[in-house]
Amino acid sequence: MVFVRRTPPRPVDVTAVLPELASLARPAIRLHPRPGSPSVRESSVGGPLLWPAEEPWPHCESSHLHFDSWFRQSPAIVRLERRMRARWRPDSGGFEPTPEEEALKERSAARLAERLAASPPPAECPVPMLPVAQLYLHDIPLLRPPGQADLLQILWCPYDHDPDNKPSTALFWRSAAAVVDILATPPEPYEANYPGYVPEPCLLAPEAITEYPDSLDLSPEMRLMVEDRSRWQAAGVGVDSAYADHPRDFYDCELADAPGWKVGGWPPWGRTDPYRRYCTVCDVQMVPLLTIASSEWDGGEGRSWAPCEDQAAAYAAHYAAQDPSQPTAVEVGSTDNMQLYVCPTSPEHPHTDLIQ
Repeated sequence: MVFVRRTPPRPVDVTAVLPELASLARPAIRLHPRPGSPSVRESSVGGPLLWPAEEPWPHCESSHLHFDSWFRQSPAIVRLERRMRARWRPDSGGFEPTPEEEALKERSAARLAERLAASPPPAECPVPMLPVAQLYLHDIPLLRPPGQADLLQILWCPYDHDPDNKPSTALFWRSAAAVVDILATPPEPYEANYPGYVPEPCLLAPEAITEYPDSLDLSPEMRLMVEDRSRWQAAGVGVDSAYADHPRDFYDCELADAPGWKVGGWPPWGRTDPYRRYCTVCDVQMVPLLTIASSEWDGGEGRSWAPCEDQAAAYAAHYAAQDPSQPTAVEVGSTDNMQLYVCPTSPEHPHTDLIQ
């Protein structure tokens, strides 16, 4: 890895206040994606995959005609417009494409127009899936791959799917050493349903941390302990003044589970109460595999989770489309998280996902 990201120490050792939480600690790995040019031999978000040339590229076979397709831009154009916006400054007077960028726009527009005029329309055809993440076991030791696999690849279809209007995901475990001939030019969809479904290529700086459950995952008795101000005072802990009357919020926002892209750990509840997922094959309760986040940290007090190396950027003003907390440019739901769950008994059993 070419860079490091470190989560600032939490303002309180939560187990000093609530020793009962010690048994609920879980390991997690924050991925800390940052824009870059990953290779197929590196762990990444939105980067190229180590995909065997002889293996068919995954396509989504669902019909997408019933979804709103007003947004007709190819992934190439989505990325191009991001690069153009990144050049904008308040005193720049706008951002004009370079000759090379203008040529790309013309080629993409002509290709899309040709495809839209074809029969059947593109949304009726199988849609090539987009790479979301590639995770090597030597970078992410929390992964529990089946057999001799040491590489996890995650893709999704860049259209909304029922029941929760989210991309449909696919997981592939493989042995990196078994890939000899690599697919050089994977197919891409003609359009994306939404620009937030086109991940920006990012390198990773994995960091092992310890997490504790969201208060919604605690027993009623434990929640009362978290809410008891005298418990914190007896431990000599001064709850941050922003949460003086709400120690439970202090616990959830500052001490429990980390925001951002991560492997393992505890789910970031909030949109709904905890929703247990069970394997459709063996009925075992599923466990979090990957959290695909719309943001690496929240605004306001949530910025304390920004890595030490990014604290200045987290608190500085930023231009449109250049928010340092959104390096992947991914947005799911209403700036929510998509959690992928797997069976702890067998990772090869069907996975599931949840918008949270």
